[in-house]
Amino acid sequence: MPKDLAPPDLLVKIAVASNCHTDGMVQSGVFGTKLPCIASHEGAGTVVAVGSEVKNFKPGDRVMCGLPYHPCGMCYDCLLGPESQRQYCSNVVGHSGVQRDGFFAEYALVDSRSSTPVPDAVTLESAAPLACAGRTIWKGVTLAGLKQGEWIALVGSGGGLGHLGIQFAKALGLMVIGIDARDDGLALTKDTGADVVLDARKGKEYLVEEVKKVTSGQGADCAVTISDASNVAATACAITRMHGVMIQIAQPDEVVIPFAELIFRDIRIHGSLLCSPDESKDMLEVVAKHGIKVKTNPFKGLDAIGELVELAHGGKIQGKAIIVIDEEQIAKEREIGAKY
Repeated sequence: MPKDLAPPDLLVKIAVASNCHTDGMVQSGVFGTKLPCIASHEGAGTVVAVGSEVKNFKPGDRVMCGLPYHPCGMCYDCLLGPESQRQYCSNVVGHSGVQRDGFFAEYALVDSRSSTPVPDAVTLESAAPLACAGRTIWKGVTLAGLKQGEWIALVGSGGGLGHLGIQFAKALGLMVIGIDARDDGLALTKDTGADVVLDARKGKEYLVEEVKKVTSGQGADCAVTISDASNVAATACAITRMHGVMIQIAQPDEVVIPFAELIFRDIRIHGSLLCSPDESKDMLEVVAKHGIKVKTNPFKGLDAIGELVELAHGGKIQGKAIIVIDEEQIAKEREIGAKY
């Protein structure tokens, strides 16, 4: 066992790591990351060693790596708040790929308490991007607590988070409005199964009118803001019904919402980051049960990081850019029936 393996830690042999929008934010200094720091906070692989306190993993288990590393275990969110807020510990040591080394590496140390076992049906190539993109949009889709048959609008539906959000929402029995401003994003929105597909380039008034047409004049029960374009939060509120909920996931410098939406229409705004450890398990169970597909752009080997970053920053990517680091793990998981 490595001498630096803390009691709750896992040593993971990384099979797949993924690029995320946050990696660009780290690179630009948004989080004040001390360099050098290994990038990627979306990783999956196989456990090779466990700390003395680990009960839910053993060597050989496949794992979707956790992002929070060593929460304090003493604050409100750790001890007294609901389990659905465990990921919000403000005294956490750091987050993988943000304040500490991430998953563009052959091995990584992660906290078992924020990591999730991967069901046999789910591939590591899917599990890696689900580690952040999946956890984030799963929380966004479920946070409003909608019932089957209610309407959810995803604003920015044709990207890495959006195409997962459509599938999650459909698996939960929701009606989905997908909104995007790119031809390829609209195509992915349609292919992924949105009930209604709308082009944001036609303007806010058009979107409001079209959403009301399919929702008996009321608007969506919930809108999830995924795009960080400057006008998206205002648009998301405008297409939401009176007293409805807007979930803000995107991270623009400023979230701008007209006062009339908040005061005259009573739109409730929730910010949302990641889902909690228990919610992560729920997400992977839904992926396995419903065959959720993660659209990926795979590269082979750590030497391909430059190509991956170029694709991700080029604005033409559909889905998630991933690097397959250990092809042997990928070949082995076919024996257990991993297919989604």
